[in-house]
Amino acid sequence: MTAGVVQTGADERPGDGTDNQAPIGAGYTQQRWWQLIWGNGKARVGIFLLLGFVLVAVLAPLIAPYEGTRSDFEALLPPGGDHWLGTTTQGGDIFSQLVYGSRISLVVGLFGGLVSTAIALVIGMWSGYKEGTVVDDILSFFTNVAIVVPVLPLMIVLIAYSEVRGIPLIVFVIGITSWAGHARAKRSQIITLRNRDFVTAAKFAGEGSGRIIFREIMPSMTSLVAAGFVGASTGAIGAEAGLSFLGLGDPNTVSWGTMLYQANEQGAVGQGLWLWVLAPGLVLALLITSLTFINFGVDLLSNPHLRED
Repeated sequence: MTAGVVQTGADERPGDGTDNQAPIGAGYTQQRWWQLIWGNGKARVGIFLLLGFVLVAVLAPLIAPYEGTRSDFEALLPPGGDHWLGTTTQGGDIFSQLVYGSRISLVVGLFGGLVSTAIALVIGMWSGYKEGTVVDDILSFFTNVAIVVPVLPLMIVLIAYSEVRGIPLIVFVIGITSWAGHARAKRSQIITLRNRDFVTAAKFAGEGSGRIIFREIMPSMTSLVAAGFVGASTGAIGAEAGLSFLGLGDPNTVSWGTMLYQANEQGAVGQGLWLWVLAPGLVLALLITSLTFINFGVDLLSNPHLRED
């Protein structure tokens, strides 16, 4: 019986692709992976929202009326034709800061998610493939330690005591502190796949462990890897905003987190400058929501029971 086909008597009908011998992510019946994601209503909304943020970030010089770091305007101007959302207490244009801030969030989300996912893949998959060996014991020990260590205080300590502040440092710190949970999930999944027939055939063919892990097994975990990346990117965006809100962001750039930090420091709420607080908070929530909605579609790839007609 082929994967994705259920045979009952003389009749054959398309199944749900849950054959135990089929690799995860395979057997999508008549649908491709992008059709499954696009067919989910939440995922479509998330894709449109994310594309909107990407366009704003790419076209920031054309959309924003001023540079995001410019602060030579009159302070505390109300919303109007020249300053759509008004100005800050330091003379910065809130709308321009909002537009340029999207770049930082997307860059940190992309590269922070990539670093975290790469570390989780290497450690989690090697650990699971070598289950029961010294390699597994060592990698599992580091994974367990990384899971129990509080992430936010560790991020604060690493950045606070660094001599150089900047986006590369934030991406690096987020990546090395947020991989453990994803590594544990990938270890559990590869344990269920390492004794499949296609892995055994690769071993008999004389292929090395690295090639078997990343060329034979990992393609069967594509949906899990994609879901891990989206989750890691979402966490990276939230972490950057949180660190910047605590005053640990890059002082030479404008991000939504630094906008919230400056608004808090200048007492924006007490002065009635609600737009200075609501605007970055709202767009940050929308960006995280878009990635969360996209993850609903990614979940369909690995869990056929979630697929909608």
